[in-house]
Amino acid sequence: MYKKFLYSVAFIGLFSHSLVWSQEAEHPNIVLIYADDLGYGDLGSYGALDFETPNLDKLANEGMRFTNFEVAQAVCSASRAGIMTGTYPNRIGLSGALNPHASIGLNPEEETLAELVKRAGDYKTAIFGKWHLGHLRPFLPLQQGFDEFVGLPYSNDMWKWTYDMHLATPETHARKASYPELPLLEGNGTRAYIKDLEDQANLTSLYTEEATRFIRENKSGPFLLVVPHSMPHVPLAVSGKFKGRSKQGLYGDVIMEIDWSVGEIVKALDENELSENTIVIFTSDNGPWLNFGDHAGSAGGLREGKGTSFEGGQRVPCIVKWPGRVPAGTINNKLASTIDFFPTFAEILQVPLPKRKIDGVSILELWENKPGANPRETFNYYYQKNALEAIRKDNWKLVFPHVHRTYEGSSSGKNGVNGGTKQVKSEMALYDLRRDPGERYDVQNENPEIVAELSALANKVREDLGDDLLEITGKNRREPGRVKTN
Repeated sequence: MYKKFLYSVAFIGLFSHSLVWSQEAEHPNIVLIYADDLGYGDLGSYGALDFETPNLDKLANEGMRFTNFEVAQAVCSASRAGIMTGTYPNRIGLSGALNPHASIGLNPEEETLAELVKRAGDYKTAIFGKWHLGHLRPFLPLQQGFDEFVGLPYSNDMWKWTYDMHLATPETHARKASYPELPLLEGNGTRAYIKDLEDQANLTSLYTEEATRFIRENKSGPFLLVVPHSMPHVPLAVSGKFKGRSKQGLYGDVIMEIDWSVGEIVKALDENELSENTIVIFTSDNGPWLNFGDHAGSAGGLREGKGTSFEGGQRVPCIVKWPGRVPAGTINNKLASTIDFFPTFAEILQVPLPKRKIDGVSILELWENKPGANPRETFNYYYQKNALEAIRKDNWKLVFPHVHRTYEGSSSGKNGVNGGTKQVKSEMALYDLRRDPGERYDVQNENPEIVAELSALANKVREDLGDDLLEITGKNRREPGRVKTN
């Protein structure tokens, strides 16, 4: 009788442990970190030179490193809209980089990552860093599913007390002068104002302190923590503990501090025994702003940079760690995008996708390194307001005629001086990204069947989303949020 009692106790204990494990497995913590304007070649594991990123390299060794990872669009607000909603930003009426005079923002009717995880259970949600999806109150994070927010409402160069007013061109001087003081927000209110570069130098540490505090205070979980760093977007600024540390100069110092920040966040997870049930992701919002020269990053040999639909603007690093689900030390070469985070989290948390159409696909099978998995075969490249500039299927990329900025043939800039860009027109071209990731060799004449196939795909995309260059409206576009202002 006594033995049966012991067996019963053991069984109940085992069942309870299994139940707890099952609940944890279905509701992992999620930590999503992304830098601003960090290029494909700006991490040690992606070939960076003259500075070290040991914490991010360790994250890659313990997780999965993606080599064909695309952002939604190669500019600030549009890219972040894709991350937050799983849609191409032009579908939801957002493009470019919203400035302090903008009266639009992310429509509160769109579902964000924060609102998605809350449908899965009692998730706590926080974002510490750059928001840039509308600075007016209806568009701020606390109205978009987040419980906490500390950070900048837009880019760190959009301020009246700008560091580069004496460097600004005549075209940019009036615009810079029209901007208000740069606020550091907490919740819906202003916590302080960013007055100078010394204030900017504290931002990376500030976001890190808020992130580690949030982890400690919510260790009973589950939680979603988003850390969108303001750096290395210009103006560059770094705290004293990293100033002068890298051979590459200030830019390298800034990346090393971001790497330190990732290490502190991972350490907080370890210290609170959360690492085994936490997804950690690191990526960037777009490629490097190359016309700032030594204050800009590296596209790692890819063509062009930020603000273009070539690979240097759209392809960025992405590292995913999830112990027990993502095999350690793996490299994934399949096509994937930031718009795929949303449906991937939905599948993990077992919640249905929003009723409104999204464009991302779940890449959980890629994370789990399942043989033959290839959930995303195509990708659309947009810039400007709603212009389809290229389309990709597998490793074939068809670029359509369009006018775009180019960094080639201009000064690269130095010490924070903008070297400028030119506007040029690219004609139709087909690139085989497997052999030619730098997009230098047009092979459309040798592959007319591929051109025809991708052109037909593009026509379907234009019917859905429109195309400003061809004056096609599109059937399934939605409006951004709008606020009437004086």
